Amino acid sequence: MQKEQTIDHVLRATWQSVAKMYNEQAAKHDSTMAMAFVLLNVDIENGTPSTALGPLMGMEPTSLSRILKSMEGKKLIYREKNPIDGRGILIKITEFGLEKRNISKEHVFKFNETLRKHISEEKINHFFEVTETISQLINDKNIFNNKPIK
Repeated sequence: MQKEQTIDHVLRATWQSVAKMYNEQAAKHDSTMAMAFVLLNVDIENGTPSTALGPLMGMEPTSLSRILKSMEGKKLIYREKNPIDGRGILIKITEFGLEKRNISKEHVFKFNETLRKHISEEKINHFFEVTETISQLINDKNIFNNKPIK
């Protein structure tokens, strides 16, 4: 089997194209795709606990910590003590961050809108079914379950 015919290769290559596209757009606004992703995942009303952001975004704490520090420096977010749990920190979006969030949201809508114009709803539904199955197989540890590969 050639690498171009493997599902994992196609997933990775496609994601790299998407990430490159989003990073090119984000760079026009002095940002990165990761920063935009944070802004899109923070609860605008109540903020989001910093400990919840990593798992929500599928990101390691050290990577997230660097991004948050950079975003704080750019005045996109600020940290506030969690009033419910004094030990925790909430990540909140500044007015400037909200402006950048809206730009990011527009880019995400544009991407999805464009795909939906070129791909039938049936194919999109199949795509979601396939990716959900892949995730489930991985989460349930049904890929490498110590059974010999035949």
